[in-house]
Amino acid sequence: MERHIRIADYDYDLPEERIARFPLSERSASKLLVWRAGAISERRFADLGDVLPEGQLLVFNNTKVIRARIVMHKPSGARVEVFCLEPRSPADYERAFAVRGTCVWSCIVGNLKKWKEGPVEIRFDCAGREETLQAFIEERGGREQLVRFSWTADMTFGELVEHLGRIPIPPYLNRDSEEIDNTRYQTVYSKIEGSVAAPTAGLHFTPEVIDAMRRRGFAFEEVTLHVGAGTFLPVKEEDAARHAMHTEHFEVRLATLRALRAKRGAVTAVGTTSVRTLESLPALAWRIRCGGDPDLGRAVGQWEPYDIPSDFTGCDALDVLIGYMERTGADRLKASTQIMITPLGFVFRIVDNIVTNFHQPSSTLLLLVSAYVGGAWRPIYDYALAHDFRFLSYGDSSVLMR
Repeated sequence: MERHIRIADYDYDLPEERIARFPLSERSASKLLVWRAGAISERRFADLGDVLPEGQLLVFNNTKVIRARIVMHKPSGARVEVFCLEPRSPADYERAFAVRGTCVWSCIVGNLKKWKEGPVEIRFDCAGREETLQAFIEERGGREQLVRFSWTADMTFGELVEHLGRIPIPPYLNRDSEEIDNTRYQTVYSKIEGSVAAPTAGLHFTPEVIDAMRRRGFAFEEVTLHVGAGTFLPVKEEDAARHAMHTEHFEVRLATLRALRAKRGAVTAVGTTSVRTLESLPALAWRIRCGGDPDLGRAVGQWEPYDIPSDFTGCDALDVLIGYMERTGADRLKASTQIMITPLGFVFRIVDNIVTNFHQPSSTLLLLVSAYVGGAWRPIYDYALAHDFRFLSYGDSSVLMR
């Protein structure tokens, strides 16, 4: 089937002064745009429990942003920045952060022209001893390089990047990371290391907001999707359908699938990463329905969900996945996805409501929003621009309810 999306139809003028450079002093003090089946109103984020229908199950992405930017130097003194994107050896995130001595990551290298050969390194103090981290390019590529790290300190790689790295705040903030970013560019429920960008819709939640909503009968579940640098890649094609989506790894527990099944019709995804995770599940279920196996080693394809028959519901998908996991004794699904959610007939099978920030012009995330609101994204963004909402990662929030 031929698919075409004119990306120019998803452009809007975003003045520089509307981009939030820093977070507000209080997370939940952000403004909240409420879109309810076409009607728009305005609240504070702390009022989310008053806005959402009672009894909702909110799904968080519990990924944690790693200090993925490591500034190193050549023996000549030339500065080289290594931005860790994805582990390659070991390839599993959990093992990659637990390994000692050496590992290989796919990286973006700043000032690559200065790093023709040989190592770059950092010397640092650990427990009163001078230690060394060295990096070598194992394989040169285009945008990304395969980099082998080797270190002398008795530390895991996770401990090493926490000690030496910097938080990779979004490039559109046009500033270096500061101390405030170490806490505020993480959600309060972040747990599983692996992202190079925050799932920013969750930045507005505080323990107090969550506790108050829980007392009122709201339920909470967590999934893990590690956000890659590809989330910032602009759509350069005039026809957005030709844009190649990046791969992101995710994990969902059997207990979460059961909770989703019990709460069908009342699922609120917090952030586009949670949406992408949840809406990738029907594709895995359809693979099982058709062939008996989810083929977890193969990413959910960019257009794969569009080929699922319309009468295969979210309930069907969850039943299939739960049955598969019970038969195989698995307590979690580990998979990856490249799905692209667009207004070209995407069917939301799991997600009922979405909490999300305001996204960049001509972005795949704006396409996702448009798909959910039936193409009516522009009145939402016009309202936000006219009513002094702050935009992008540290900006204000919205809740979308059909």
